[in-house]
Amino acid sequence: MTDYARASFPAGRGILEGCTELMTRIRKDFAYKPQATQVSTSIAEAFAQRAGVCQDFAQIMIGGLRGLGLPAAYVSGYLRTIPPPGKPRLQGADATHAWVSVWAGPQDGWIGFDPTNGIQAGTDHITLAAGRDFSDVSPVYGVFVGSGENELKVAVDVIPVGG
Repeated sequence: MTDYARASFPAGRGILEGCTELMTRIRKDFAYKPQATQVSTSIAEAFAQRAGVCQDFAQIMIGGLRGLGLPAAYVSGYLRTIPPPGKPRLQGADATHAWVSVWAGPQDGWIGFDPTNGIQAGTDHITLAAGRDFSDVSPVYGVFVGSGENELKVAVDVIPVGG
């Protein structure tokens, strides 16, 4: 992953430009396939198969950036999308979403990058938590004891309140 990320940071390229290029490459080179990975899938496995979901793409970008010595955090939250008429919502809408926050120095601070959608995080990226990786910010954690087989399903629609 470090070598993959290094290609986005040739000599003279700044952090923001390099991160934007890396994010764009991940979006292009990796397939969004919800069934390709599980929460327990390692970053190395997702990287090798070039497929996964937002948490995989965020972890891959973070792994590459950290390998280059750049501070990067895993961010979990929601993504509010308003697609143009006739266009689909961005992937990650109506569910929890993950993206990357990179320290770009004291002048710019922490900047968010969404490799799943190939966009910089903005006001429609609603942060719930940030940490080192998914295990730091898991939205559901604990043990459920019950009979039979159970499956948790969650649907979210982010809508502004008021005018």
